[in-house]
Amino acid sequence: MSNDTATAEAEGTTEAAPAPEPNPHGIGASLPPADARAKTEGTFPYAADLWAEGLLWAAVLRSPHAHARIVSIDTTHAREMPGVRAVVTHEDVPGAPLHGRGSRADRPVFAAEVVRHHGEPIAAVAADHPDTARMAAAAVIVEYEVLDPVTDPEQAFEAEPLHPDGNLIRHIPLRHGDPEAAGEVVVEGLYRIGRQDPAPIGAEAGLAVPRPDGGVELYLASTDPHGDRDAAAACYGLPPEQVKIVVTGVPGATADREDQGFQLPLGLLALRTGCPVKLTATREESFLGHVHRHPTLLRYRHHADAEGRVVKVEAQILLDAGAYADTSSDALAAAVAFACGPYVVPNAFIEGWAVRTNNPPSGHVRGEGAMQVCAAYEAQMDKVAKKLGLDPAEVRLRNVLATGDVLPTGQTVTCPAPVAELLQAVRDFPLPALPKDTPEDEWLLPGGPEGAGEPGAVRRGVGYGIGMVHMLGAEGADEVSTATVKVQDGVATVLCAAVETGQGFTTLARQIVQETLGVDEVRVAPVDTDQPPAGAGCRGRHTWVSGGAVERAAKMVRTQLLQPLAHQFGMSTELLQIADGKITSYDGVLSTTVAETLEGKELWATAQCRPHPTEPLDETGQGDAFVGMAFCAIRAVVDVDIEIGSVRVVELAVAQDVGRVLNPAQLSARIEAGVTQGVGIALTENLRTPRGLIRHPDLTGYALPTALDAPDIRIVKLVEERDVVAPFGAKAVSAVPVVASPAAVASAVRAATGRPVNRLPIRPQAAVVTGN
Repeated sequence: MSNDTATAEAEGTTEAAPAPEPNPHGIGASLPPADARAKTEGTFPYAADLWAEGLLWAAVLRSPHAHARIVSIDTTHAREMPGVRAVVTHEDVPGAPLHGRGSRADRPVFAAEVVRHHGEPIAAVAADHPDTARMAAAAVIVEYEVLDPVTDPEQAFEAEPLHPDGNLIRHIPLRHGDPEAAGEVVVEGLYRIGRQDPAPIGAEAGLAVPRPDGGVELYLASTDPHGDRDAAAACYGLPPEQVKIVVTGVPGATADREDQGFQLPLGLLALRTGCPVKLTATREESFLGHVHRHPTLLRYRHHADAEGRVVKVEAQILLDAGAYADTSSDALAAAVAFACGPYVVPNAFIEGWAVRTNNPPSGHVRGEGAMQVCAAYEAQMDKVAKKLGLDPAEVRLRNVLATGDVLPTGQTVTCPAPVAELLQAVRDFPLPALPKDTPEDEWLLPGGPEGAGEPGAVRRGVGYGIGMVHMLGAEGADEVSTATVKVQDGVATVLCAAVETGQGFTTLARQIVQETLGVDEVRVAPVDTDQPPAGAGCRGRHTWVSGGAVERAAKMVRTQLLQPLAHQFGMSTELLQIADGKITSYDGVLSTTVAETLEGKELWATAQCRPHPTEPLDETGQGDAFVGMAFCAIRAVVDVDIEIGSVRVVELAVAQDVGRVLNPAQLSARIEAGVTQGVGIALTENLRTPRGLIRHPDLTGYALPTALDAPDIRIVKLVEERDVVAPFGAKAVSAVPVVASPAAVASAVRAATGRPVNRLPIRPQAAVVTGN
């Protein structure tokens, strides 16, 4: 994999990020992650490593059916087994029986009368040995009346209600412009996006410890500790102050990291037994429990004029939410709002629905909503280009969005939107060389060495994908974070409940404080719910709101540090600067070190960051629903064996608007990871669920891309046009490459084969060309 900006710069083909500032620790420097050494040495404390005196082990009994009525639950045999300390079912939930992420609490802790999806929790057991717990869970006798599952989201509209709230979670009818508008060229398409699993490599695990006050502490790899605490407290019938969540080492997250279906039973078992209780989910339980990306059905009709400019877009978008609502309302809002992509569309009429089925639950996965529609609208742009005989990149350039344009939601794009610049950068980047027909280069062909393919059957294709995502929450979400910065004995400490999920927040927090205060040693305190809330770790939130809160707190401490010196020399603090560990005045009269000034002092400050408010979409899909947006253009080059349908992604050229580069190495790694995740979505990742049952819930049946599958990734341009409303001017970088890369790969396969390629992941039969 090659995406080294220095290498690309040497080739004269990229605009790399500016050189780091003189401060080797501050903003703009490639500071390594603080936990990198511990993770590489195997000493990082993950949740699965936790231990407590008197520990019991938990196991959860899950439904083998996608849809069934529960006739009876008999726990007698399980309770009588030696070593079993507690068995809990829905009857043992003392508080609110429902929980869930997003705006609705509609999911039961344990199924009571009806099972709505494969793997739904029925009961949980605590025992003195993990094997005993698993055997006891299996000994719980459940009598089911199996029902026909509703697995087709189109059937959900007419099916009997699967939930007391009905099958329809949300409907958004977007209306923008003239419904009678028409173009000289009309293209249509039907697209299907499969179910992707976030597939966290680290085990999902947790530990619950009862407290003397009758409460409980949960040690979890939570990405939203305060949200999880509130759900747990409601479930246990306790006030929030009696439930504490301590965030343990998170093994990375591209979605909601932990399944509340085992978080909540853990606390119940600890409260029931009075002992610490631990659960480490198996890989199968992980697939059964946590949420997945929404499978989506999309119907599109584009109207364009003879020059390829889009006149009107009509679309129907149907999201399969699975059994419960979770974050489906948010995903639908993103899908509908971005259904036309980063293009100027004067007339748009979009119908969007999210419905319940008996499929596994869907929820927040990086780029939700935006990824699905990107695959569809980019396929439509390819069709417009083909019908008019135009270059696909040129058609896109004639339609791209810019700052000041209006989205179909009626919101004006006020943030930087250099979409044309991004597309031109990837279009003009030199194409990779063609593979030679020699034995030593045979591995470059689809299928690899000794593969079934023949060089003569290989066709090369070039395609494009332009993606957009929103940052932070949307539709009136209160995005706020609080941070405290303390300095004592020359050491700074940051307290903020922003969870490090791999996005680099702890590194950024250190850089902010080092640059602002000139302190070399900065520690970021562990996260727990005794701290003020910082919100969920998704959509680049913590770079923006939590980083902004750290910056404000650090500046307040800086004022406290400089005020006595400024007063002594009769000047304002603005005339003093901190650099290289020294404090100097503008005129050179004052020169001292930060360490000397801090000696014997303890300074601290707490600050909040709250972006400007947004509003919900109205009954016609109109409203200023988003704080900010990020854009990315990707050019994909693929080789396709048109006889057997195998695809090899040769290269992905990436151009992205990042606002400001805060940590060059970290930013490149995030883009690289997002692009690679998108390749998996495009080619291999598909969680199959016949009749609602997850088939092969393991990493042998679910094909994640490995290092051998990763293509060359060339970051050819990073546009640093700062977003004035964002702290540091930076934008989120992880999600938008995930959105754009599957669409780019599909576009390249279309170019190579001439086939429509209307489904992700791309099946081999879709890339086979007959009659050649």
